[in-house]
Amino acid sequence: MKTSDIIFGVIMAFMMSFVMSLVMTFMSIGFVRDFVMIWARSFFIGFIVSLPVALIVAPIAEKIVGKVVKQNNIT
Repeated sequence: MKTSDIIFGVIMAFMMSFVMSLVMTFMSIGFVRDFVMIWARSFFIGFIVSLPVALIVAPIAEKIVGKVVKQNNIT
């Protein structure tokens, strides 16, 4: 795995975890007094889970996209 693939996975996992945990926490509990602490915990857990997933899924998605784009260029 190239360094750029790892950096891409880390950035993607961070950004997705940040946004998704924020939205899901807000949708679940609303803007309560301890919202930031509750959201930060959700974000941390989400990032820990999403990082290995992103590092595994990104190369697979890249291969699929390569095949789809190649097929579309032929027709």
